Amino acid sequence: MIKKNDLFEAEITAMTAEGSGICRADGMAVFVPGTAVGDRCVVRVVKVLKKYAFGRLEELLTPSPDRTTPDCPIAGPCGGCVYRHITYEAELKIKTQRVRDALERIGGFENIPMEPILGAPSRTRYRNKCQLPIGLSKNGEMQMGFYAVNSHRIIDTHTCLLQPEVFDRAAEAFRAWQKLSGESIYDEAAHSGVLRHLYMRCGEKSGEVLVCIVANGVKLHGEDLLVKMLREAVPEITGIVLNINRERTNVVLGRELRTLWGKPTIRDTLCRLEFEISPHAFYQVNRTQAEVLYNKAAEYAGLTGAETLLDLYCGTGTIGLSMASRAKKLIGAEIIPSAVENARKNAAHNHVTNAEFLCGDAKDAARILYERGERPDVIVIDPPRKGCDAAVITTIAAMRPTRVVYVSCDPATLARDLKQFTAEDYNIEAVTPVDMFPGTAHVETVVLLSKLKVDHHIEIELKMDELDLTAAESKATYDEIKAYVLNKYGLKVSQLYIAQIKRKCGIIERKNYNVSKKEDAKVPQCPPEKEAAIMDALKHFQMI
Repeated sequence: MIKKNDLFEAEITAMTAEGSGICRADGMAVFVPGTAVGDRCVVRVVKVLKKYAFGRLEELLTPSPDRTTPDCPIAGPCGGCVYRHITYEAELKIKTQRVRDALERIGGFENIPMEPILGAPSRTRYRNKCQLPIGLSKNGEMQMGFYAVNSHRIIDTHTCLLQPEVFDRAAEAFRAWQKLSGESIYDEAAHSGVLRHLYMRCGEKSGEVLVCIVANGVKLHGEDLLVKMLREAVPEITGIVLNINRERTNVVLGRELRTLWGKPTIRDTLCRLEFEISPHAFYQVNRTQAEVLYNKAAEYAGLTGAETLLDLYCGTGTIGLSMASRAKKLIGAEIIPSAVENARKNAAHNHVTNAEFLCGDAKDAARILYERGERPDVIVIDPPRKGCDAAVITTIAAMRPTRVVYVSCDPATLARDLKQFTAEDYNIEAVTPVDMFPGTAHVETVVLLSKLKVDHHIEIELKMDELDLTAAESKATYDEIKAYVLNKYGLKVSQLYIAQIKRKCGIIERKNYNVSKKEDAKVPQCPPEKEAAIMDALKHFQMI
């Protein structure tokens, strides 16, 4: 049995999802960063767990034919780029295999209709956003760069091959200003000091540059000098802002912004649409590959101009808006109110008149569409890394779109969700990996799902007022809801209040139930604290 600090010779035969090579010792899998498939090497064991171990490359005996000379001196310690030591062709093969393995092993799929991975035109300088943590070195000087793997130890960085060169110039000017001004550095443990992060964004097409200093305070020493030095070093700069973050948190940005010079936003163009980007706004980090991804999603959507398109998890609306001109109507749904507001502004700014954006989750969107007598023909989903909740997939299937386009940033959760989609009578028509982040372990995937035997389905119209009660109503009685609220919150709620909240949630009441027969009757409205308690009860009884 292997143990810590053992040395052994082995060949790397595969890669993990995180980009480490895999070899075996005494029948146990050992994960070794910085290796390539085909490497023959000496490995030192650094940690042993029950079923696998971690190793360190001690000596390279025979290099893999995929190996190349790393072009970044800190690629290993930084850990952001796990593939800078192999060719791009090899990296794309690994990412393709990662998607295939997830669909086969987690999803249980065979004969997967995989299309070739869509690689990027460049592995370098493609990121349009950068956030550099700031700290103190052992000798008491400011350091700024990236966190080492699995730590909050800063690797001091003066250039990053993933960032545009303009960010390097801005960062060096910021370093020089800090030395002259003597502005203090934030200490996480003591929650003292001022400078926390340097945050930068640029427009690939517009060329505009925004520099944002994240500070544990409302003012910097020498703000005028900072503006002068940044503008001299970066003529492209269009805005310099101070972001105030005085919270004990790992979240980079605080809520409050103060403009030091210029404007607090930049503009950029994506899929022929112009977007205004603030420090808080979501925008694809690799704009060029985002267009590739969106174009593939649009191809899979197969819009002819006659369809209603529903964009779930729409965020600021970029995917849906890029397809709006090909659809009869676009409906976006997003649970974050600020993102919905941004989506509406983006639609108005780009003169998109056939789009509307709803604030809510998939169930909210489904209810609203049902009540209006609408049914989406195509649904696009781009969920977070955790994938879709099972209830969301069930809701999508209940809406019965002819096509679903799934955009995923995690092959494992994608495979899990596709398994449920196929159980809901959807078939996987095509799968295309897209390399949005060359050099890193991340890979995006676009999947086309189509409804099985859609021509054989029969449309049945059910009028809810013809039914005695809804399925949701049958799950809990009024007395059960009252008891739950009283026991948990100590609040007494009436049947009238429960009925109001049920109607608000789209749970249809029986005709004339709990409605006064007086035409001019004043109906008391449920107080907010009781509404929240009733909502919790409805969730508890799985009625919403």
